[in-house]
Amino acid sequence: MSYSPLPVPSHLIQLIDALRARLRDPRFVARHRQRPADFTRQRTLTFPVVFLLLLQKTTKSVQRHLHEFLAQWLPEALAPTATPGAWTQARAKFKPSAFVELNEEVLLPLAYAPAQAAQRRTWHGHRLLGVDGSVLRLPATPALAKAFGQKQVTNQDGPTGTTYAEARMSVLYDLLNDLGLDARLEPASMGEVALARQHTGQLQSGDLLLWDRGFTGFGLMASVLARGAHCVGRCSRASFAPALELFRRDRAGRSVVTTLHAPAEQRAELQRLGLPLQLTVRFVSVRLSTGELEVLVTSLLEEDAYPTVEFGELYHQRWGQETYYGRLKGRLDLEHWTGETETAVRQDFQAAVLLANLESLLRQPAQAHLDTRGAARQHPAQVNRADSYHALKERVLELLAGERPAAAVLGQLQRWLIANPVSVRPQRQVPRRAPSPARSYQFQRHVRKAVY
Repeated sequence: MSYSPLPVPSHLIQLIDALRARLRDPRFVARHRQRPADFTRQRTLTFPVVFLLLLQKTTKSVQRHLHEFLAQWLPEALAPTATPGAWTQARAKFKPSAFVELNEEVLLPLAYAPAQAAQRRTWHGHRLLGVDGSVLRLPATPALAKAFGQKQVTNQDGPTGTTYAEARMSVLYDLLNDLGLDARLEPASMGEVALARQHTGQLQSGDLLLWDRGFTGFGLMASVLARGAHCVGRCSRASFAPALELFRRDRAGRSVVTTLHAPAEQRAELQRLGLPLQLTVRFVSVRLSTGELEVLVTSLLEEDAYPTVEFGELYHQRWGQETYYGRLKGRLDLEHWTGETETAVRQDFQAAVLLANLESLLRQPAQAHLDTRGAARQHPAQVNRADSYHALKERVLELLAGERPAAAVLGQLQRWLIANPVSVRPQRQVPRRAPSPARSYQFQRHVRKAVY
């Protein structure tokens, strides 16, 4: 089946041109190399080559990846080669901050530019953000154990004597527009709430931040509200007294506005940070499809503007954060680390976040085309995310370092993305089964499919 060329939005052409220009900018290279002497000699593994190889992270062997990449990068050479040892030395000169800068200073500003306001999705005019943490298993090396700490392996008989390094990732994530805004990788000993409070510096006035019940506490709410943003958090049965009362009544559709006072043990720290010592918040109760009662706390106080009946569906949007982490750890195989140093791990992590954001923006025209073409379908069509990641990784060299006009490359990419969509069944529910080590092993060994 053939498709007529899709019009490529001008902001995506502008994005690719800006990324290309930044990669060629000597000042960008200087900011993100370890030493002034790095990447100054004419080598095969230049700064742009290292950047693109990291962005194109693969599960292939290092040597095979180098052969395939360099054959595409230097097609005129008879046998362009580089050894795994040379690659290890070259990537050690490269700072992970290069990916952070491109995300924060090029990609996100274009994604949130006023000209794109009509395409951005919001909830009642609020940018809907999520925050959560997830642990990552790292290679068992002394360097990573020192940088991130160790996890003791235990079984039914207690400690086995085996340890491995473990890190915690946390991403401030735009739930409706599928964009990672601020990504942090820290030792697993650092708590999720502490990382969430670090993210609050990236909030804008009017943002609405969602979190799970492990995050709900006075300090995090105070940090969010002090930025002019709002929050919705799930309450546990061991949280605030108004929430416990709603749990006791066990009735959905209830809304209570009250004032919370800072716990005595937090007052000194809150005062030092200039945060409020009392907050006016609203507790609402919703009934899940399972029959369980859920109580949420929010700074959205007005019933007329934010009806209680909408909060169940609103909080369900938080699930998008889980699927986002699923793509990072599953499709992009984040825990298949390409190096065994702290720098290598941070390179892989920040590269995955940038690649995921790039894919989110570049598939939008194809998804809009599928939405229009499939309006009469029984099940809506959606871009196959596995294919979109494959397509992006295979074209990343031509896209970010090629000579063809960005519009031509993007148009070809869009035709690929609309060719094999998948059907969306919104009401489909797959019952959860109890965890099983045998089933998990079977999935990891034979079923799980990583991209590229």
